[in-house]
Amino acid sequence: MEKLFITTGDGCRIAYRFDGREDAPILLLSNSLGTDMAMWEPQMVAWTQAFRVLRYDQRGHGASGAPEGGYSIDRLGRDVIELLDALNVETVDFCGLSLGGMIGQWLGIREPGRLRRVVLANTSSFMGPPSAWDARIDLVRKEGMAPLAQASVERWFTAAFAAAEPLAIVPIARMLPATDSQGYAGCCAAIRDMDMRRTAALIEAPTLVIGGSEDPATPPPHSKALVRAIMGAKLIMLPAAHLANVECPEAFAAAVMGHLMA
Repeated sequence: MEKLFITTGDGCRIAYRFDGREDAPILLLSNSLGTDMAMWEPQMVAWTQAFRVLRYDQRGHGASGAPEGGYSIDRLGRDVIELLDALNVETVDFCGLSLGGMIGQWLGIREPGRLRRVVLANTSSFMGPPSAWDARIDLVRKEGMAPLAQASVERWFTAAFAAAEPLAIVPIARMLPATDSQGYAGCCAAIRDMDMRRTAALIEAPTLVIGGSEDPATPPPHSKALVRAIMGAKLIMLPAAHLANVECPEAFAAAVMGHLMA
C-alpha cells in the first residue's frame, strides 16, 4: 500500500499508511529520529494479526514535509492529533521509539483521552545538555547528513548484532542519509527544548516502558526514571542498543502485544 497524506494546520504534509484488518483496533506507531515508518517492518507481521496498524512519518522525515526552522514536541504532538482528527480516529493504542516515545509522553500528558494503552521504547523525558543538540544542529546544517550516518548506526546497534545480522541493519542505515537535513535539525531542536521529567507523572494510560540494556542514547537509567514517574508503569529491558525493535524483533513484538492485549 502506498503512502497517503494529510496536511496540518500550518501547511505541513504528513505521510501515513494503514496495514491490517479494517475492523481491528488501531495501533499507532511513531518513528525515531533519523528513520521513517519502515523502521517498524520487523513487527508488522505480528502486530497486523490483532491490530489495524497506523504508521506515519514524523515531520521532517520520510515522505512528510520538512518546514524550515526548529520544531517543538508540542508541534510534533499536534501532528499526531491532526492526523487522527483527519482520519476520524478517536482513540488508539500507541507505540513510539526514541523521538516517537517522547511524542507518546506528550500525548499521554496533553491528550489523554486519545490513548488506550501506551508503549514508550528507548526513550526519555529529557535528553540534555542543550549544547550537544545545538552542536548537532550546526553540523547538519553545515555538512548535511553524511557525517552523522555511520556514527549514529554504531550507536543504534550493538557491535555483536551488527556483525551477526548485517542485512537487518541495511534498511535502517539507508534511512538516516535519506532524511532531510532541515527536518532532522528541526526535530533535534524539539528534543533539545523538551523536558517532561515532572509532567510525565500526569500520564494515566496503562504504560509499558521498553529499554535497551546496551543503549548509549537513552540508557537504562532513563527508562527507569520514566517508570518511577508514571504510576503503574511496567519496565521490560531487552539486550539491545537504541533500536531495540530491530535488534530484538520477536521479543519486542511480544512485549508490546502482551501489554496491549492485557
